[in-house]
Amino acid sequence: MLFTQLVIAGCSFEEEPELYGFDGLTMGTTYHVKYVALSNIDEPAVRKVTEQALGDVDRRMSTYRSDSELMQFNVLPAESRFEVSADLIELIQVSHYLARISDGAFDVTVGPLVNLWGFGPDKRPIKKPSVSEITDARQNVGYQYLNVDADSSVLIKQRALFVDLSSIAKGYGVDRVAAEIEALGIASYLVEVGGEVRMKGTKPNGASWRIGVEKPTVDERTASFVISAENQGIATSGDYRNYFEVDGKRYSHTIDPRSGYPIDHKLVSVTVVDDSTALADGLATMFMALGPQEGMKVALKENISALFIEKSENEFLFTSTPGFDQYVLSKPE
Repeated sequence: MLFTQLVIAGCSFEEEPELYGFDGLTMGTTYHVKYVALSNIDEPAVRKVTEQALGDVDRRMSTYRSDSELMQFNVLPAESRFEVSADLIELIQVSHYLARISDGAFDVTVGPLVNLWGFGPDKRPIKKPSVSEITDARQNVGYQYLNVDADSSVLIKQRALFVDLSSIAKGYGVDRVAAEIEALGIASYLVEVGGEVRMKGTKPNGASWRIGVEKPTVDERTASFVISAENQGIATSGDYRNYFEVDGKRYSHTIDPRSGYPIDHKLVSVTVVDDSTALADGLATMFMALGPQEGMKVALKENISALFIEKSENEFLFTSTPGFDQYVLSKPE
């Protein structure tokens, strides 16, 4: 997770830029917007375009409301075609890219397995699923059975798939809000939705926006790295808070669709910086599924800016790509 460091110097004159901000709820989580503008800014307009942008994303991509575009597609049987909005097509195309570079470790159709293991809206099981239950669930999983006709803005399912874009949608919401407030003439801002962040410009005192990458511990919330990334999206994925135990064994909420089982490796957190917050969001999830070794190979091959944090006995190991290092302002000794 990410948390912001927003200690801002006050402004002495009305003509100088000031800090404004507001927050709210969206997509089952919280959002925060901080921006710098002159005192004549139309604050209600900024809040309005923010709420409209986030509302659009929720109405199109939520799996918790039956009237969303995505859920209307999800309830259709195999071999169905359904016309959707351009941004939903865009996110499906992003998900296919992530699936390809990860050899299927990232798969937005993994929902039946997530529910089976108790991390979806269904009731959490009191015991791990059987081999036969996992085999049955995998019959309705597979990104390769989800097709896109981009020219007609149509999604096609070859199987009775259930698509869940929660691993990309929050980041996409951040990008949408950033675009909307920029259109109002705001050039300096920090937008955060559910821990995914985009920053641009500077604070009123001229300093850059900074965020802390949280140390992956359950009982404390402190920064392990402090980073700043101008006009970039930043996302973190981790499994150190969302898990359950059965018979003394811990099961992660991240399911590897290639096996049908929760991940079982020492990678506990990944932070990604990218031009697109939506892509950074999906990449962070993808790396958690891949694990440290396989994930680092993909990150280096695809020139992705990423920080991997592994748990090793009683300490954490930090490994980053050259692209990520340029954003680091401070790190653990």
